[in-house]
Amino acid sequence: MAEIIIASKNKGKISEIKKILSLKEVELLDLSELSFSSSIEESGITFRENALIKAETVFSLYKIPVIADDSGLSVWCLGGKPGVFSARFAGPDASDEGNNRLLLEKLQGIPDEERTAWFCCAAIFYHSTGKYFVSEGKVDGEITQSPVGKNGFGYDPIFFIPEYGKTMAQLSAHEKNRISHRALAFRGLKKYIEEYLRKLS
Repeated sequence: MAEIIIASKNKGKISEIKKILSLKEVELLDLSELSFSSSIEESGITFRENALIKAETVFSLYKIPVIADDSGLSVWCLGGKPGVFSARFAGPDASDEGNNRLLLEKLQGIPDEERTAWFCCAAIFYHSTGKYFVSEGKVDGEITQSPVGKNGFGYDPIFFIPEYGKTMAQLSAHEKNRISHRALAFRGLKKYIEEYLRKLS
């Protein structure tokens, strides 16, 4: 059975990735299972650069193919912020609630029609030194005035998707794994992973 590492300790993200990929005859490991304790400095200026930094770092340690991604929220009226700083918008050890609270504070007084935003995800399958595939996904929406919904994680409770009439946190796991930025990116990545696995067999 082939082994692939998911370069994350985020349980919500890991669960989503496993469901989206649903790979057969593959053991998907994550950094918690590997007792990975190092911190990876995400110094890139794009989601793709940060995903590649994570993938290269983990692959260099274990020499096992790696799946890595970087994703985040960009708000039009904030000039694209928080962007690559989404996970640490309210500080290096920020909670989801802290990030959401800070974003809503920065948008106080901004009318609904000017609260447009988008989620973006860059996913990478890094299979040998310097060799990798990239897939990206994007979903448009707008920022609510307050959190709504209990599902998901991150900025999901304040990201409203007009065509569904719901926030990302109101979607079922099945719905989210069909339309989210991460779902789009990883569905695109899946075909590359399957092609790589076919060549191994």
